[in-house]
Amino acid sequence: MGSSPMVGITGGASDKTHGFRRLVHDNGGGHSPTVHYLFVSFLLCSSVGVFYIFYLFNNPNLSYNNSLGCQEDNDGSWAIGAFYGDSPFSLKPIEAMNIWDNKSAAWPIANPILTCASVTDSGFPSNYVADPFLYAQDDILYMFFETKNMITMKGDIAVARSKDNGASWEQLGVVLDEDWHLSHPYVFNYNNQIYMMPQGLGTRDIRVYRAIDFPSKWEFEKIILQRPLLNSIIVQHKKMYWIIGSFQSRLTYGDLEIWHSTTPFGPWTPHVKNPFVGPRNGGRPFIHNGELYRLAHEDNIRVFKIEALTINNFIESEVDFAVEKSTKGINAWNGARSHHLDLYRLRTGAWVAVADGDRTHFGDVTSRHVVGCGLIVTAGSIVLFMGWLLGFIKCFIPLTNIKKRDNFFLNWERLKLRARLNQTINPNTYTGKFIFTVLLILSIVIACIGFGYIYGGNGSEKPYPVDNHISQFTLLAMTYDARMWNLKMYVKHYSKCASVREIVVVWNKGKPPNPSELESAVPVRIRVEDRNSLNNRFRVDPFIKTKAVLELDDDIMMNCDDLERGFKVWRENPTRLVGFYPRLVTGSGPLKYRPEKHARKHDGYNMVLTGAAFVDREFAFERYWSQEAEPGRKMVDEVFNCEDVLMNFLYANSTPIGHSVEYIKPAWAIDTSKFSGVAISGNTQAHYRVRSRCLEKFTELYGGITERKVGFRSRKDGWDRITMLA
Repeated sequence: MGSSPMVGITGGASDKTHGFRRLVHDNGGGHSPTVHYLFVSFLLCSSVGVFYIFYLFNNPNLSYNNSLGCQEDNDGSWAIGAFYGDSPFSLKPIEAMNIWDNKSAAWPIANPILTCASVTDSGFPSNYVADPFLYAQDDILYMFFETKNMITMKGDIAVARSKDNGASWEQLGVVLDEDWHLSHPYVFNYNNQIYMMPQGLGTRDIRVYRAIDFPSKWEFEKIILQRPLLNSIIVQHKKMYWIIGSFQSRLTYGDLEIWHSTTPFGPWTPHVKNPFVGPRNGGRPFIHNGELYRLAHEDNIRVFKIEALTINNFIESEVDFAVEKSTKGINAWNGARSHHLDLYRLRTGAWVAVADGDRTHFGDVTSRHVVGCGLIVTAGSIVLFMGWLLGFIKCFIPLTNIKKRDNFFLNWERLKLRARLNQTINPNTYTGKFIFTVLLILSIVIACIGFGYIYGGNGSEKPYPVDNHISQFTLLAMTYDARMWNLKMYVKHYSKCASVREIVVVWNKGKPPNPSELESAVPVRIRVEDRNSLNNRFRVDPFIKTKAVLELDDDIMMNCDDLERGFKVWRENPTRLVGFYPRLVTGSGPLKYRPEKHARKHDGYNMVLTGAAFVDREFAFERYWSQEAEPGRKMVDEVFNCEDVLMNFLYANSTPIGHSVEYIKPAWAIDTSKFSGVAISGNTQAHYRVRSRCLEKFTELYGGITERKVGFRSRKDGWDRITMLA
């Protein structure tokens, strides 16, 4: 057919017989313009997609998980945390207990205490861990839990051991592996013999295993009940044994069922009032102050007081119960849901509990893929629409047989033809160019968002473990009243980072804000200073509860993953200053303070700015306020500058050999003071001259640092890579 668009209207019989829609091609002796356009569009979209995927997979947080485990799973990303309290109704997360061990920078320890990485690193690839049960023997706590094998994609039962009441755990590996999915490893003792009653998916019965070499070897004992009950538990109450579980149909679970017997092995008799309305079990029942309580769950843990449990009656009522939960959303290990908790009372009278938690909801991977594919299809549709407007793709609906078409479709066809034939959107006009540019950018943005949904993970910025431990740090910012706009945005953003425990605002000048004015997911403390001094940044603060402090200016915005990476590096090297802004001091004199590009040009650094750096609060603050540092502090007050330079010299002076600083490259960083106009060092050249004076003075007082150059790209993980200047 010819290339004239009028063919779609005036064509003969063939127009009437080729269906509702058809493509019209130019076949002028070569390939169709449609083919050319689609080929070029495919190359362009593929290039954008490949580039964006490359960017996503270069995100360190996406390569955080062990390649043999911790893969995305539609069931969730479950982990296990520890809680302590004087009673089951006053439980607090382990980080609130401030448990210290000065031998390790992994402390004070924080939740989660057990993750898929913990199990994977012990040689058993795992996608997630859940359903923890505690069992104590000889002052040692054992935790049995479900671990999902990412090779077989089914649950196995693993065990870990703790000799410090649940603060740290040694992985002992998988102890029970069947051909079906195992979970909910309920462990109990009967007649001085230890048994396990795990849930088996698809077995439609309740099976018991006996420990032949506790805790590592188990053998099948017997099927105690031919009934498919989910999350079943056995509880002894008033000389009877009771099984409580939720009946499992082929598709879902139903109401509670109760069975009773004189032994844990039956024979079992159903309760006369089965079934009962109630949520399924969420852990082992416990006794407190002589009362029996049942743990249950929906999206979160609930507690029911059992007021009557007899062969003729069962009554329970829900009681107030709340485990302290983070408000950091997907950045928190249990931000989305929790469905299991197990309690144990220590010999001291205190209670320890372990609970599982997930940062995402069931089916997250599938839902993200559906949304991502939908967005990519939308982007492709926009590209096709652009091709139609440009004339490379010609698609018309014949206007014959209009008696069978209503006025709406007829008007729509006329509108499309008018747009094409009259060239209302002409790429040769400024208006046309603008419209096509907007459509092109829109399609690229939508495609990138789609790729992000599919390949970018669930968006959470997780902490990085060191020696299989998670910890936390205090975020400290120094500011004054003219920078409230910065501060509000700063607190709202950084309070959601996974490892931030508290934000301390050093208030140097003006009327301090009320902490309630700041939207935060963690506690915020305003520390009002008597006078305006940059030395206040490093003042000894006995109320800071963490070993690590991130000194971060309130006008610097980075993503949480940058902070998490910096924190991991500091925990590996807690005697160093670990920061995000490198500087290089070179020459024999007079010394000059130069910007970051000088360090990049000479491929090295010997300082990091403490406007964004991790420090050991005890060492750094006490060193800064020592008698030796007093002349330096006086210099800082005199020039109202250089407190970060002084800290670098103090660290270098106390480190006779090796690195005293370490650089981590942020993915991006924004200086918000450029927008607010309240930057302290507005005159760059004057600022550099003052700092050059400080370099000379501090070299005289504390020795030089020019010989302590550290090269970029010295880390195996590549976190210190930086683009070199030509």
